[in-house]
Amino acid sequence: MSILSRPDRRSVLRAAAAAGLPAWFAAELAADEPPRKAEDKPKIALIGCGGMGRGDANNARRFGTIAAVCDVDSGRAAEAAKQFGGAKVYSDFRKLLEAEKDVSVVINATPDHWHTLVNLAALKAGKDVYSEKPLTLTIDEGKRVVAAVKEHKRILQTGSQQRSDARFRLACEVVRNGRLGKLTTVTSVLPQGLNAGPFKTAVVPKELDWDAWQGPTAETEYVPERCHFSFRYWTEYSGGTLTDWGAHHNDIALWGIAPESGGPESVEGKLLLKPVPGGYTAPAAYEATFTYKSGVVHKCVSTTASTITGAPAKGKPDELPHGVRFEGSDGWLFVTRGKIEASKPEFLNDKFGDKDVRLPVSNDHMGNFFEAVKARKQPICPAEVGHRSASVCHLAGIAVRLGRKLRWDPVKEDFVGDKEASALVAREQRKKWSYETI
Repeated sequence: MSILSRPDRRSVLRAAAAAGLPAWFAAELAADEPPRKAEDKPKIALIGCGGMGRGDANNARRFGTIAAVCDVDSGRAAEAAKQFGGAKVYSDFRKLLEAEKDVSVVINATPDHWHTLVNLAALKAGKDVYSEKPLTLTIDEGKRVVAAVKEHKRILQTGSQQRSDARFRLACEVVRNGRLGKLTTVTSVLPQGLNAGPFKTAVVPKELDWDAWQGPTAETEYVPERCHFSFRYWTEYSGGTLTDWGAHHNDIALWGIAPESGGPESVEGKLLLKPVPGGYTAPAAYEATFTYKSGVVHKCVSTTASTITGAPAKGKPDELPHGVRFEGSDGWLFVTRGKIEASKPEFLNDKFGDKDVRLPVSNDHMGNFFEAVKARKQPICPAEVGHRSASVCHLAGIAVRLGRKLRWDPVKEDFVGDKEASALVAREQRKKWSYETI
């Protein structure tokens, strides 16, 4: 959630001051938002009833009514139904979309490997979608989602909520307006992932439809560590912290670099910690380096490789700082949740002029989505942005997996002269749970 939901001007100013934002920037945030009329509230369906999903839905019911919930884990679905009293329960999202004609908004908080099928089905059913990040499991999936949003003329907001945090927006405006001089290097530092195992198989809990949970991925025996929260540490279902936190910090890195710089033209990756046989398969410690046509070098590293403050980081991996560092010819800026700092105070303290670049404003990510739904306009983090940010994470994952430098065509969205790498842009789906089934 954004730190600034803006209940009134005074509280906004206090929150901004506590966040370390300059006074001139805080004043810009303090305009009151118009109240939402009760009749404007749409009916909402939650698909994916884990902690993040229920949190998103609880946030969303400021703007609408949770009418239906869906999960392949009946226990989680029951918890959500209890939390949102009156919500109808489903185990198959396709049946929900078919039956709930009055639902106009879907919150998709399923595991990453289910994001795209649910999003495509919801868009096809005429629903607007708030989708958790990373938007996709593969680069090819992102292309399909972007095309579906355009085809069905729907609104999709990617849950990369740092775009609705004033610190990150200020950081990117400072960079884009050249206050650091010529931008040379951007470093996304991500928390180190889990590296554990081997894990034992177990009896599938009676409340869990394990086959449906696996969905389009290859069928395997049930292992508790594969499911629910820790799904993100398996390449079958996600990409570890590289896609989990990477979808956040790489998104801000790209916001600062600016879309007009084009996508990366090459990427080189290295695995820094081998996975435990029979354990988590997603990379836990890694580094990747992107180069852009503009000459900017973008590094994406786990905390074990962190030099984010200019000196070697100290402490255990989970204690090391993570965030985004922009470096230019005239200085540096670092931003993370709860903190923004620069090598020169004037980078932040000097007010922008009338001719300076200002980025779209959102101080409430969920609120921005519902305002976009109401106005039929692009939200702060639409499908194109979610796809671009997720693609960078997937490129890094492929480079780390292959362990060599790869050339990338950002226009064709494919690798140049490398069939092995190109084969990883998409993944084979189980026929039982594929694009044809929606």
